Amino acid sequence: MDSNLEKVRQNVIECTKCDLCKTRTNSVPGKGNFNSDVIFVGEAPGKNEDLYGEPFIGIAGKKLSEALEKTGITRDEVYITNTVKCRPPNNRVPTKLEKDACQEYIQKEIEIIKPKIICVLGNTAFGSVLGGTEITKFRGKIGKKNNQLYFITIHPAATIYNQKLVEVLKQDIKKLFDLIRELKSGKEITIDIEFSS
Repeated sequence: MDSNLEKVRQNVIECTKCDLCKTRTNSVPGKGNFNSDVIFVGEAPGKNEDLYGEPFIGIAGKKLSEALEKTGITRDEVYITNTVKCRPPNNRVPTKLEKDACQEYIQKEIEIIKPKIICVLGNTAFGSVLGGTEITKFRGKIGKKNNQLYFITIHPAATIYNQKLVEVLKQDIKKLFDLIRELKSGKEITIDIEFSS
């Protein structure tokens, strides 16, 4: 693992910046390949993640893994993290204070990994990372903010409650990796939306 990323990981594990440190079992630093072309960003850890200190290992994580595998990608090839590194009690939506407390960690992860594209998973992460709302209007689109490319899709957890979305997620993940291939070959990418900083 990259030593800078290891430092971020340690800081996340020891973090006491907000009250979530009092209710968590484990904080959940990002995990994966630090040479990845893509960072997947979700909203916050759930019950399983809190128990084991790893991101996306519950049912939603399985759904994400399946969508990746369908595209011929393993989880070990990508980097997965959350905007908030500790589980909010009862899986409630993280507060602004909690999101702000974790802001520097995600910024550091992005700085160290320098991904070609960041895949934003779900409405809460969309709001935190890009200030967006109404994910259904923006899913499958490419955004740009501060010279960084973003790809917006649904949260894998949404596919648990709505079977129709399983195919949507798989199609989006395929589109994402097609885009990465195009970026690596030096092809010009069409930006759907510019987000202000």
